[in-house]
Amino acid sequence: MTRHHVEHVSEFSYGAAVHGNLMLLRLHPSEEFGQRVLSFRLKVRPSADWVACEDAFGNRCHLLSIHRRHRHATVRASSEVETDAGPPLPERIDATAWSALSDPGVSLRYWEFLAHGGLARPGPALDAFVEQNGIRRGEDPLSSLLTLSSRLHDVLRYEPGSTAVDSPIERILATGRGVCQDYAHVMIAIGRTWGIPGRYVSGYLNPGAASGERPLPAASHAWAEFLLPELGWVGLDPTNGAAAGAGHIRTAVGRDYNDAAPTRGTVFGGGESRLGVKVTVRESGPGANARGPQAAQ
Repeated sequence: MTRHHVEHVSEFSYGAAVHGNLMLLRLHPSEEFGQRVLSFRLKVRPSADWVACEDAFGNRCHLLSIHRRHRHATVRASSEVETDAGPPLPERIDATAWSALSDPGVSLRYWEFLAHGGLARPGPALDAFVEQNGIRRGEDPLSSLLTLSSRLHDVLRYEPGSTAVDSPIERILATGRGVCQDYAHVMIAIGRTWGIPGRYVSGYLNPGAASGERPLPAASHAWAEFLLPELGWVGLDPTNGAAAGAGHIRTAVGRDYNDAAPTRGTVFGGGESRLGVKVTVRESGPGANARGPQAAQ
């Protein structure tokens, strides 16, 4: 087990006074896939009312409301989380897994992670990218996805600021430059065309515990998970060209970024708005859990 301390600070600034502010937060780490939340604290300024809830994908959320006039708001989420890398992935699985994925029951149960649409939709640009880079289905689903992840890592360039949170995959396909969410969207779109259910994962990366040749700095991060026979949901990180492991801290899943965004909100008034985000992730020792069980204050 690897223990992490995560600080996620969102600073909202508005050009004019906001009369009301309603936000949905997906900042609480999940408790699946060998991940355990030891503590969670949420602080909001100005003071706000909030309630814990769960969205349609089972993500743990907080719905908060700021009722007073303000031009600045700060949301700070602090977490202590343990992650388990789990057993290493095999290089491949049985080729009959393709037949298992084509079963109508899989399409019915996981239709939302197979449907083409949103920010991970296919199209002519994706078809051309796949053809140009020699990307094709292999003998089995797992080896096909591992090869795809490695290929995307090699042919695309990580460049912060080259895309926006709502950029369609056509942007990264045209320029060859993007960030982690773009890599994930491209990989999910291709995997779904192969008939593999794929979902978007948002969370954090602790480079000290991450695999890959050159893991990114500690930050908010995104990767993909695919449902495979024999293995269940398997996390793959094409930005780093590696499987998700102990350095990947999960917070939310969905069909694409829009379903798993850390913060979403509506304000009344406010004019022009700006958002600044600062994330720190570090490994912590056993004594760092002195604050006790999960809490919010």
